Amino acid sequence: MQPLERIGRYRLEQRLGTGAFGTVWLAHDDQLDAPVAVKVLADNWSHRLDIHDRFLSEARLLRRADSKRVVQVYDIGELPDGRPYFVMEYADAGTLADLLGGGPLPIPDALRLTALAARGAQDLHGAGIVHRDIKPTNVLLRTAQDGTRRVLLADLGLAKSLAQASGLTLAAGSAGYQPPEQAEPGEGIDARADVYALGAVGYELVTGTVPAAPGRVIRPERLRPDLGEDVQRALLRALEPDRQRRWPSAQAFADELDRLAAAAAGRRARRPRRLDGVRRRLNAITLTVAAVLAAGGTALAVTLVDRNGSAGDETRVADSTGRVVAQVPSGWAGELRNSGWNPQALGLASGHEPGLEVADDVSAWQDLTTAVNGVFIGLSEKGDVTAKVDALSHSGCHYDGSRAFTGTDWKGSVRSWSGCSGSGGSIQEAALRPAGGESQPQVYVQVRQKGAVDKSTTDGILRSLRVT
Repeated sequence: MQPLERIGRYRLEQRLGTGAFGTVWLAHDDQLDAPVAVKVLADNWSHRLDIHDRFLSEARLLRRADSKRVVQVYDIGELPDGRPYFVMEYADAGTLADLLGGGPLPIPDALRLTALAARGAQDLHGAGIVHRDIKPTNVLLRTAQDGTRRVLLADLGLAKSLAQASGLTLAAGSAGYQPPEQAEPGEGIDARADVYALGAVGYELVTGTVPAAPGRVIRPERLRPDLGEDVQRALLRALEPDRQRRWPSAQAFADELDRLAAAAAGRRARRPRRLDGVRRRLNAITLTVAAVLAAGGTALAVTLVDRNGSAGDETRVADSTGRVVAQVPSGWAGELRNSGWNPQALGLASGHEPGLEVADDVSAWQDLTTAVNGVFIGLSEKGDVTAKVDALSHSGCHYDGSRAFTGTDWKGSVRSWSGCSGSGGSIQEAALRPAGGESQPQVYVQVRQKGAVDKSTTDGILRSLRVT
């Protein structure tokens, strides 16, 4: 099939993303001289009438919402091969997931953005629609004429009429943002299902971490100690497994978030300004939440480490697939993120590969001014990890040089930095390949320590590493 260059009067410029049933393109409307987004049904689903109808249903629901807080639909049509498409407003400023690339947001900003998303959800509910898949990648940002950013809810592929929702029998939603009633077929849902998802979005914007499963959510103050009790209470109420105990509506949740945002902004304005203005951060290769996840990949949660697998003063940790296993000092094994990583963060080909991060405090991982003990391990099946690690640098730390490492299973190089600003901590980065001479898989390892570089501890971790 020839690649598409135009859809109707719209000239395609760039693929923005591909989902389960369709592809979204950035296009240009030559008649109106304006950018638009065009969503077209995937070719492999064109023969399925039920998918065809579901695709068109999303466009109709977006149109029915008729809200400035929900992506607008401008046009709808059909390609010569029968595939439907619809044309939407283009959100030029990315998504909330993009904002999370730099880690957790300032508390007032996180609360305001969540409140704006909640007001969009309230508009949907007022139009008799429940979204069922609110998450950072589905909350878009568009630059307004005055330079401010508008928040828009998008992707109503799982949305349903509230009149139908009470009888839904199929599970839906994304892990981390999915309330228990959406995970259990036959439970039926109402607008409070979206309140739960909005609470998960707010939690992630504040902590940098997707919450764990319903009923097992880590209190956000553990991930962000400066979080006020009132903010924590508001977020945890939205994340109540029992919907009777949640905020009664998205509007009520938004109102409370706006109140808390104003209070938090006032407190921040009264604090003395730090001389450096902002906390110094590690470069992008600290592999925090947004970098660790593949685009549109599995939700990332922090869990407490089960030390039943301990051997002496070490604890066994593994990624969610079980392919990556290592032993780390038990004192470091406080919290674990194990849902994988995107090697694109290291400059390699994009994808979702096995990986984990374990530390005594994962929320401090990206901040040079905070001391932390921990390890990140990411598997790569493609590309030259060594070349990428050799190009890394960490401003605010002293580079101590590189050394060779050889173990039973792995060999490679380890580069070290010490005296990192504000904490006096150290960083070691290892690029490993199989000791037997194979070129793949390769492994990237980052070790953070509260004090000076301890080579023996790092080498022990590297020797314990197993990949299946």
